[in-house]
Amino acid sequence: MISSAIYKIFRRRRALQFVLVVLWVSVIIYVLNPIVNEHKFITLHKIIKAGQITVITRNTPHCYYLYRDEPMGFEYELASEFADYLGVTLKVNIAESWEGMIPELYGGAGALIAAGMAITPKRKKQVTFSDGYMDIQQHLIAHRNNTKIKSLEELSGKTIHVRRATAYQERLEELQAQGVALSIELHNEMPTEELIQQVAEGEIALTVADSNIALLNRRHYPAAIMAYPIGDQQYLGWAVHPKARHLRDKINSFFAAIKKNGRFDEIYDKYYGDIASFDYVDLKAFHRNIKDRLSRYSPFIKAAAKEHGFDWRLIAAQIYQESHLNPRAKSRAGARGLMQILPSTAGSLDINDIYNPVENINGGVRYLKRLYDRFDDADDTNRLLIALAAYNVGHGHVEDARNLALQKNLDPNSWESLAQTLPLLRYRKYYKDAKYGYCRGTEPVRYIKQIMVYYDILKRQGIEYGEVQASL
Repeated sequence: MISSAIYKIFRRRRALQFVLVVLWVSVIIYVLNPIVNEHKFITLHKIIKAGQITVITRNTPHCYYLYRDEPMGFEYELASEFADYLGVTLKVNIAESWEGMIPELYGGAGALIAAGMAITPKRKKQVTFSDGYMDIQQHLIAHRNNTKIKSLEELSGKTIHVRRATAYQERLEELQAQGVALSIELHNEMPTEELIQQVAEGEIALTVADSNIALLNRRHYPAAIMAYPIGDQQYLGWAVHPKARHLRDKINSFFAAIKKNGRFDEIYDKYYGDIASFDYVDLKAFHRNIKDRLSRYSPFIKAAAKEHGFDWRLIAAQIYQESHLNPRAKSRAGARGLMQILPSTAGSLDINDIYNPVENINGGVRYLKRLYDRFDDADDTNRLLIALAAYNVGHGHVEDARNLALQKNLDPNSWESLAQTLPLLRYRKYYKDAKYGYCRGTEPVRYIKQIMVYYDILKRQGIEYGEVQASL
């Protein structure tokens, strides 16, 4: 009896000791957790010491993408300027999802988020924002043929499509709470640009976009218009860890500096300037410009085309698509001259003066021939079209499209196949595993269609505008 009682007391003590150990371990984990987070969060001092800053962003037209195999994007260029401001190198971390960016920031995967993120009360509870560097406003996007919305109350009974976990969803839920009986259709990882395209093509009726994104896409999808603002003015900001106060202060001083010296406006104009001009095939203007301008450059086009084995009329059509035969043309991405050569590639094409028409034509045709030679498994027609696509969007994206064609049991050496797979690289489902990432894949398809329209006109009408070489 006595031994049994002693045994029970002993067991209770062991159980109590076990409970105490568990409690102590829990306390230690709780206490150390902030230390672990503190270790992961990236300070300004760590950035300077490492000589490198990693920026978390998204693979979108506004944030970061590759154009002719070179990095571009409004947020990317701002981040590059900030890295230069700090005297460090830039590393880009492409987040897998929009909602995954803040957890990545807390996990130490980057020092800041630069992804066109609107400053909202909900997000301010999670991260610390820089001062707003760009004002925006949420707009309802509708097809231009639909009835215009004149008040928020008119949204009752309508379905609006937006990406999940965005400020758009927050605002629409606020309107619902205020009594507007609208329906929200949420999409997982559907870029706003794709929803705008669906509106333009009549697949959905309504979506929401920030004003900067809506304007950026207007030249690509002119049928989709900003129908009505659904919120007050907001600001975009860069997000940092709540403890990264010195880094936030440095970001604020950076934005103040580039706005004062005009660099911010230069980057803004590159991506958002001239937003009213749309890309479209204007045949009347084409006939007029070909007649007025081609005679000045046709001798050099013919010579370069002959040297590299191309039909000069095809090259003339490509030049018109690139620059409308304007030797001083400069794109938003910095490509210049008749054949829109990037300054970074001019040297490899033996171009000393990028605006010299002869050098620009010779360099552009030489570059097209290099691309043409890469695709020697395709027959002549497909080879030429694939080379033109690579000229437009970059060799890397074309290779991604060819790999995707193989996965879909399509012929990677057929332009018809690539015309199907290139547009798919707009969707995360496809570009997340692609070597060169996001690609606005509809552009090379449109690019080639327009060139072939111009080429067909030049062939069928036998246009030989001017054989006399004008002085240059």
